[in-house]
Amino acid sequence: MAFTHWYLLAGGLLIFMALAGSVLRRLPLTTAIVYLAVGLGLGSAGLGLLAVDPIADAALVERVSELAVLVSLFTAGLKLRSPLGEGRWRLPARLALGSMAITIGLIALAGVVGLGLPLGAAILLGAILAPTDPVLASDVQVEHPGDRDRLRFSLTGEAGLNDGTATPFVLLGLGLLGAHDLGAYGWRWLAVDLVWSVGAGLASGWLLGLLVGRLVLYLRREHKEAVGLDDFLALGLIALAYGAALAIHAYGFLAVFAAGLALRRIERAAAEDAPDAEDAPSHDLQLAGLSSARAEQIATDPRQAPAYMAQAVLGFNEQIERIGEVAVVVLLGGLLSLRYLSADALWFIPLLFLAIRPASVWLGLLGSRASRQQRGLMAWFGIRGVGSVYYLSYAIGHGLAPALAERLAGLTLSAVAVSIVIHGISVTPLMRLYERGRTRSAEAQEPEAAH
Repeated sequence: MAFTHWYLLAGGLLIFMALAGSVLRRLPLTTAIVYLAVGLGLGSAGLGLLAVDPIADAALVERVSELAVLVSLFTAGLKLRSPLGEGRWRLPARLALGSMAITIGLIALAGVVGLGLPLGAAILLGAILAPTDPVLASDVQVEHPGDRDRLRFSLTGEAGLNDGTATPFVLLGLGLLGAHDLGAYGWRWLAVDLVWSVGAGLASGWLLGLLVGRLVLYLRREHKEAVGLDDFLALGLIALAYGAALAIHAYGFLAVFAAGLALRRIERAAAEDAPDAEDAPSHDLQLAGLSSARAEQIATDPRQAPAYMAQAVLGFNEQIERIGEVAVVVLLGGLLSLRYLSADALWFIPLLFLAIRPASVWLGLLGSRASRQQRGLMAWFGIRGVGSVYYLSYAIGHGLAPALAERLAGLTLSAVAVSIVIHGISVTPLMRLYERGRTRSAEAQEPEAAH
């Protein structure tokens, strides 16, 4: 397929989505379903124009999915305005740690007993499929930084955290297969891959986010410099946090998420330090349509500069995130092939979505304040996507045996494709029902509050 045809295809697809976006929001469809269908039609299962293979082209798939996840994690961090010390972080932490560990264990059990996989491969499969996706889950994530809904906040925080916290288990699976050094009695895995890499990733990303954010604000407030090019700031901080984390053998995904949280924390701290509510800078500034002179005035205003910086960076990242979604989901569609389809997927995928994810969420959230409806929706919206594709490609590129690579590729790609379709079809009606229930509950409480 010539480059001319690729330009025509990309241009036509993007313009179609721009024109049909408002229609799709009213239908039980997501943009990811459209992109997946386009990729499937172009791939080996369709016209054969998108010649890409999950094993032969693992390095390419790893880099494309890696970039998409990085941008999405930074965006998720910028959306979460609540400080880490607030109680609302308990739910996403329990989902990303407890529920994810249970998910990995249950998938590993199914892998050993039902799929006949060796223990290392079963754990690896669990770690690949356990993380929920930050790229494809935008419809169930917080809608704006001030959104304090427990369901949306928990799903956003979970997706931000567990794409990094799954990495130790990926390495554990590879280690048990002889493709990674675990150390004598697993000491290296425990000390380095688990404790150090998780803690250092979060700490380094948070520190860099604070340092870069405060430097930019100092230059803007005190010297009227470093104004504009917030897109460079976003991409630069993502690359810096990720690179620094990798340099110290920490997890870059967690570092990028923490950097986004830190940048948003600067804006939150500025609001808390304002002398009264009227002087507090808004975290939801409307930047569209501002003249360059007005934008520069707000960007250098001592009170509004933090909110402007956070909002400008978030707006740019959301646009890049959408473009990344197009690229990676079309690529995913092209990866789907009859060669990798497995009869085991017919029972394994329903088990994953209808039993393992719900059981993991309910066990992980025992005793929490989440309502029954919220727990049910958290259990259902365990969307698998780009993160799983990344970890699959990472494992293939780090010495996974060809026979195991083919088997895990078939199960992973099938699970991700099914997730895109079933969660994409169900997200609009289910979230509408949930929002209507929230509205009715709020209206019922207003008369009580009046009395």
